Amino acid sequence: ENRGGECSGSTFYWPFGIALVGSSFWVADTGNRRLLGWRNGVPDPDQAADIVLGQPDPSAREENRGGAAGPASFRWPHDITGNEDLMLVTDAGDHRILGWSPPPDADRDADLVLGQADFTTADEWPYGPHTNDRFRFPYAVCLDAGGQERSDSGIDTAGQERSDSGIDTDGQERSDSGIDTAGRLAVADTANNRVLLWDGVPDPREGAGRGADHVLAQPDFGSNGENRWTSVQRDTLCWPYGLSMRGDTLAVADSGNNRVMVWKQR
Repeated sequence: ENRGGECSGSTFYWPFGIALVGSSFWVADTGNRRLLGWRNGVPDPDQAADIVLGQPDPSAREENRGGAAGPASFRWPHDITGNEDLMLVTDAGDHRILGWSPPPDADRDADLVLGQADFTTADEWPYGPHTNDRFRFPYAVCLDAGGQERSDSGIDTAGQERSDSGIDTDGQERSDSGIDTAGRLAVADTANNRVLLWDGVPDPREGAGRGADHVLAQPDFGSNGENRWTSVQRDTLCWPYGLSMRGDTLAVADSGNNRVMVWKQR
């Protein structure tokens, strides 16, 4: 933990997520409730971060800056994704995703929030009915740069058969705000045992962004049962923790079921 000393711009406590966003390298320093960023890519050994996001200075490490949730604070930042226009971070402990457009070059307020009604709310919603615009401990987020046409999709798992599903992945064009909305967005809504999908990236001008277009591993947006409250099947999840989306393939780490699920367009 912080090399056995004080928190600084070159120490971590329980780091989980890493990402290259544009030319910058970012680390979700979860236990210190912050992101550290290096402007010129992967840093040299022991190089202090250029950017501290989520705390007022490199030595600070309190949850939500020692107060209530806000547009520039984290409880448990866990995963990072983005491109030259937008960076998204799962703030799992505040049950939300924060977005910066363009990606930040210094500590500043987020431009977009998903999963909560506003930037100062951090409600957990453990019971139903659930919706397409709320999360419970979202641990992973993935942004795919290329829009895809609508197609039939299959679910592949090791040793199991493929099944058809209808995942609409129509891309969208660049918005008036200059943000490329053609990509797809996936979120592992971990404690709700589902993956939420957006056909296009929510526009940061929306502030509290729109809800998901599709749900995987649940029959509808109102359900959240582990393995649909039945048994382990090829269309169920139990605490999905990790995501990877590349081209026509979405892979999900189905941690509670000790497997990886793969959805592939065809």
